[in-house]
Formats: sequence, C-alpha cells, structure tokens
Amino acid sequence: MRTPRPRSLAGQLFAMQVVLVAAIVGGFALFSYAMDRSQAEETARRQTTAAAAAVADHPSVVAAVRSADPTALLQPYTERLRKDAGVDFVVVMTPDGRRWTHPEPGRIGHVYLGHIDEARKGRTVSETYTGTLGPSVRTVAPVRDGSGRTVALVSAGITIDKISEQLGRQVGALLGMAGAALALGGLGTYVVNSRLRRHTHGMNAAELSRRHDYHEATLHAVREGLLMLDGQRRIALINDGARELLGLGPDAVGRNAGGLGLPPGLTGALLGSEPRVDELHLTAERVLVVSTQPVVGGERRGTVVTLRDHTELQSLTGELDSERGFTRALRAQAHEAANRLHTVVSLIELGRVGEAVEFATAELDLAQVLTDRVVTAVGEPVLAALLLGKAAQAGESGVELVLTDDSRIDDGVLPPWLPARDLVTVLGNLIDNAVEASSAPGPSRAPAVPSPRGDARSPAGAAPSRSAAGTAPSRSAAGRPGDAAGPAAPAGHTAHTGAAGTRPRVEVTARADEDELVLRVSDTGPGLGPGEAEAVFARGWSTRGPGRGLGLALVRQAVHRGGGTVEATRSPCGGAEFTVRLPLRTPEAAL
Repeated sequence: MRTPRPRSLAGQLFAMQVVLVAAIVGGFALFSYAMDRSQAEETARRQTTAAAAAVADHPSVVAAVRSADPTALLQPYTERLRKDAGVDFVVVMTPDGRRWTHPEPGRIGHVYLGHIDEARKGRTVSETYTGTLGPSVRTVAPVRDGSGRTVALVSAGITIDKISEQLGRQVGALLGMAGAALALGGLGTYVVNSRLRRHTHGMNAAELSRRHDYHEATLHAVREGLLMLDGQRRIALINDGARELLGLGPDAVGRNAGGLGLPPGLTGALLGSEPRVDELHLTAERVLVVSTQPVVGGERRGTVVTLRDHTELQSLTGELDSERGFTRALRAQAHEAANRLHTVVSLIELGRVGEAVEFATAELDLAQVLTDRVVTAVGEPVLAALLLGKAAQAGESGVELVLTDDSRIDDGVLPPWLPARDLVTVLGNLIDNAVEASSAPGPSRAPAVPSPRGDARSPAGAAPSRSAAGTAPSRSAAGRPGDAAGPAAPAGHTAHTGAAGTRPRVEVTARADEDELVLRVSDTGPGLGPGEAEAVFARGWSTRGPGRGLGLALVRQAVHRGGGTVEATRSPCGGAEFTVRLPLRTPEAAL
C-alpha cells in the first residue's frame, strides 16, 4: 500500500493560516459580543437610572402621592414617561413596596418584586432581577418631600429580552463583518500560498529540509568555487572553495562584486551579462578558470559563477611544454651529431686524422665550457638545469644565450618561501620571451614583448634531469668558448640579426646578493614601445595575435607571491630588459 505523500509546505501553511485567521476572527467576534452585552447592560442601567431619577424629582409626583387617589394621577404620567424614555416599566410604589402604577393595570396594588431596602434608606440602587415581566435591569430611587422624608419609591426597568433583541441586531452586523474579514483573510492567504507553492515547487517541509541539507553538504564538499550573484551583482551565495580562490572573508555575502578588490578582468567577467565558458583569469596568487551563466526568468535574476584553480595544472602544462622543447632540441642535436660524426669519419677515410681529432675535440671543449660556466656560477640545481636547457633551445633558434660574469647563486641560498617552481616560471618565461623577440625576422616588428604561450599554457622550466641534455652546440665561427654561455646557431639554421644589426643574443643575470635575488634578462629584439612597460604584464597583451599573452602575467603573479618586484626597461643591447628582485630575507629578519 502506497503511503500518501505529505501535504506540501504551501498547503500546510494555507491550512494553518486559515485556522489561525478563523480563530482570530472568532475570538474577536466573541470578545466583541461580550463587550457589546456588557455595554448594553450598562446602557440599560444608565437609561433606567435617568428615568427613575426624572420621576422621583418631579414635584407633581409628591403631590400625587399625598392625594386621595395616587394611581389616577400617576398611572397616565408614568405610562407616558415609559414610552418616551424607552423603558419597559415605570412603577411608583409606597415606601413598603405596594404598587401605585404598573404597565399591566392588574398588577397595581400588589407588592413590588425586588430589593427596596437601600432605596428606603434614601439611596438609588440598580440590579438585575426577575419580576412580573421577566428578568430585567432595574433602578429603584426614593421620592422625597420638601423635608427630605421618603414618601414613595419609583422603579424603572428594561427587560433582558429587549436588551438581547438590541444585542442581536448588533451581533448580526458583527457576524457579517467577521465573515467578510474571514473571507478576505482566506483569499489573501490563498494568494500568498499560491505564490509560495510556485517558489517551493510544491515540496513539503521534509523535502525542503532534505534539499537544504543536501545543498549545504554539496556546497561545502565541492572543491571548485561556486558563486551566485543576485540581480544587483551582490553575492547571494558563496562556498568555501570560492572564498579561498578569491581571497574573501566570511563577510562576503551581500557585497557587490565590483567592490571585492579583484583584478579588472575578473571583475568584468563577474559583472558581465553574457555567458562565459572557461576563461582564464589571474588573481594575485592564482590562475583561475572562470565560467558564468546568467539566471534569466523574464528578467535578469543573477549570475552563477564557477571557479576552478588552474595554477597547478598551468605549471604542469608549462613543464610539459618545456619537455617538448627539450625533446625537439635533442632531436635537432642528434641530427647535428650525426652530421658531425659523418664528417669525422669522412676525414679519417681521407687520411686526415689530425683534422678529424681537432674537429671532434673542439665540439667537446665547447660543450664542456658551457656546462662548466653554468654549473660554476649557478649552484641551485633547478636553475642550472633550466639555463642549460634554455641555452640549447636558444641555439636551435639561432640565438646566443649568455650568462653574465657577475652571475652567482650558491646552493642553499634560496629561502624556503621562494619555491624553485616559481623561479622556473619567472626565469623560463623571461628567457622564452627574449629568445622569441631576438629571433623574430627583421627589426620592423611591432615594438613589444610578446607572451611566449597561449592562454591555456604556462611556460616553466625543465626537470633537473635535463640539465646536461642537449647542451652540445654546433660549430660556428661566432661560437667563442671563452665568453658565451650558450651555443651558436646550428648548421643549416639562418640566424636573424637583432638590434643595430648585431647577432641575436640574450643576456641572463642570476645573482644572489646579501638581501635579494636579482634575475635580469635582456635581448637584442625590437624592445618596448612608449607606455608599454606596464601594459606588457596584463593578461592577454601580445603582439603575436589572439590566444596568447599569459607568460608575463604569470611572471608578475609569481613575483608577487615571493614579495618582490619586476620592471621592464630598455636594454643596453637595444631590446627589452626585465629585472626581477626577490627578497631573500623576511622583513622581521632584516630588522
């Protein structure tokens, strides 16, 4: 047997509100009835008191009482007064209670039914008593002569039936008003609960409670950030992941998205009215993938925003990209090595052994000088491996990579809060940009430093295991073992000239001073245009077309995490120069 589904929350509230409205209206009606009855009885007392006082104070009544036949004089008077005053009876009696007048003449001469002791003592009293006409509200007053002696009593009264008749008319009107109030209350309750039923989708309280519990559990269990904005772009809902990714505090709910202090690009995405899918945005410390979807129901009701942390994936993608670059460099080096080996074999076959030995050992010396120069100057193994790998890649592009003489980083100098991955991101991006700028054909290229990767890829250095791979340069007349830390252009590669007709060249300075780490990369490319020194760090800025412009933005982000600075200036070589300064000691330690 199927268990009946509980009534929806809107239905339960409707029933409860109807009962509540009915109870309120009924209670008010009963209260009004009781008050009206009390007021009706009080009005009757005042009315009878006024009538009795009017008779008792009239001089003709005293004269009639002293006459030989008081009834003949008083009966017409009291009947006329009874009708005029709107009371049911006016009875004039002797001090001992025998009637002189009565609305029913057959009752005249009989003893008055009621309490008259207080009236005989000269006081006016009111009471509810059952007399010959039935229950009534009556007032008894003394009639005094000129000396103040009580010579008669007068009683005026209104029956309860008449009071009830008057009250019944009032109660009818009251019930009509109560019915109208109940109908209006029920109609308003129905309208409100119909709206509530639409908003709650007809769910009952248990279903809503269960849905809320699931909602809260899901909201806090999801690692990705979830943000909901209302129609005024204020935060209506935010989970723990979004708070962490955006760096917001517990007071984020209710704040406008434009006042959160986020980067302009990310703020524009949150405030935009169009949907966005998997857009990359940078905050001070993270790379975020942002998707937005407006909530529309006749009008814009808000926006649902999802945030995913792309920082780690971006670094891994950059490492994979570097590995691919190293693979290409090794493939080219293998090709060059085969060519050199064929040359050595041919020289031996021609009987020119001495020249063959000289040719082979010259290549080995050149490679060893490069390795020794980098390893001696840079004791940090990750940076040394990065420089050797980038030197091989630069050589394949026909660019000479030089490590300046003042470069010196001993092993163990870098503090723990300065991770090697961030240094690889910074130096790898800057070198890639410099090599790309220096190897660009012709000096007429737009004067800007392009980003080395697309929006979905971040450059990073190679793993330390690649430190010795692909470092042997090809032979070139320009390759001087004594002054270059990078290889010359490989055989068959046409090297483009840089600024002022010089050979493409990238100079790298990596120096650890007492308090700071200095990384400087300069090139012989076209350099920066006026006003571009700051714009180059914006995400999406590039002269290489759409889908690029993330590398330098990642550089600034990594430098910001390390508490350092980065600036772009004109290089002495004619191109661009980027200088990064990172503190090696915390401010507390410096003090």
